Amino acid sequence: MASLKKYGANERVSAKFVIGRERFAQISAVEGIKLSGEMKKRSDRFDREGLSPAQRRKEIIKAYKKA
Repeated sequence: MASLKKYGANERVSAKFVIGRERFAQISAVEGIKLSGEMKKRSDRFDREGLSPAQRRKEIIKAYKKA
């Protein structure tokens, strides 16, 4: 469900949605983007290890960082 937030004097309303990994994959497939096997394995490992978003970003950067 969307969470609604009001901003400033003009009371603009913004909705934020959180989608799951499966739904994100479906949306990405429409754009011609899909995860490689290595990326899926990495994501599964992150879940098993219970990494925080910051730790996940750090690991992804490390994986793609040029030596």
